[in-house]
Amino acid sequence: MSAASIAATPVHAASTDLFDNPMGLMGFEFVEFASPQPGQLEPLFESLGFTLVAQHRSKNVLLYRQGGINFIVNNEPKSQAAYFTAEHGPSACGMAFRVRDAHKAYARALELGAQPIEIPTGPMELRLPAIKGIGGAPLYLIDRFEDGKSIYDIDFEFIEGVDRHPVGHGLKVIDHLTHNVYRGRMAFWASFYERLFNFREIRYFDIQGEYTGLTSKAMTAPDGKIRIPLNEESKKGSGQIEEFLMQFNGEGIQHVALLTDDLRSTIDKLAMAGVPLMTAPNDIYYEMLGERLPGHGEDVSSLQTRGILMDGTTTNGKPRLLLQIFSQTLLGPVFFEFIQRKGDDGFGEGNFKALFESMERDQIRRGVLQTA
Repeated sequence: MSAASIAATPVHAASTDLFDNPMGLMGFEFVEFASPQPGQLEPLFESLGFTLVAQHRSKNVLLYRQGGINFIVNNEPKSQAAYFTAEHGPSACGMAFRVRDAHKAYARALELGAQPIEIPTGPMELRLPAIKGIGGAPLYLIDRFEDGKSIYDIDFEFIEGVDRHPVGHGLKVIDHLTHNVYRGRMAFWASFYERLFNFREIRYFDIQGEYTGLTSKAMTAPDGKIRIPLNEESKKGSGQIEEFLMQFNGEGIQHVALLTDDLRSTIDKLAMAGVPLMTAPNDIYYEMLGERLPGHGEDVSSLQTRGILMDGTTTNGKPRLLLQIFSQTLLGPVFFEFIQRKGDDGFGEGNFKALFESMERDQIRRGVLQTA
């Protein structure tokens, strides 16, 4: 086993009363996906517990939903999504932030140097303001998201008889969405979110394995609902971030984290649906949970049988925990994370060492990482 080490600099979690929200951010609205392989995304999202609830009125674009999570599948030829996926393969090719006033937010973003992206629209179709985000993917600004008044009520046709907010596997909202960036570019993207949206850094990690390493800076928006960790390869090179950048052909969204209130139940349903999940750490990891988190109160055996990781604190006998597990890569190098928060607002930093080591060993097994 490699001797990975981690230096973490936590910053108190951001809240709406700590700093201003000049863009009127109100959480994630959707993540947009596309693939050069027709029909690849639909069965994947169904296995993740999503339901097709609506179809675009004039384009080959689908809305999949679970709880409050919206996934857009863009199969439209000669679209921004089609060009993106031709370059990067199956991927998350765009994302949207909710804002109070899209017109004002868009104008402010351009004043601060954001690059506009023009999304072609048809007759009687909404023009969604968008700026260039990670890897050139559009970052949409959406102020129509209330039921009956949303962008979907205008541009889409809901499928008759289908629940508009299906429960699925119990996933509720997008918790965070991670970017992988080129070495030396973390500061650029941190500045992008700070300058345009007034994000703040809430966590910083420097993880060093025996052969590779990475640094991670977790950014959060003033509303506390949009969180974007940024990952950068260490100077050692040839590690997990570099492999993603090579496979993805550039910077982009590495994974999307989805929140549930009952991770054990969600994982059981994902497993039944055939979603491949990362394997559990060794027995020692679970044997040491009581030492690392004394008085945590969780059933360790039920975590171990599912491969669920646990992090947090138990200071003063008050457990504040985070349960998490990752899928294997499902769209090229892109994967999903499934989490349950029990009072902990972190990103599983206590698990980073174990996760990093397991991924490093996997790279060695596959011959991607040469140790000699």
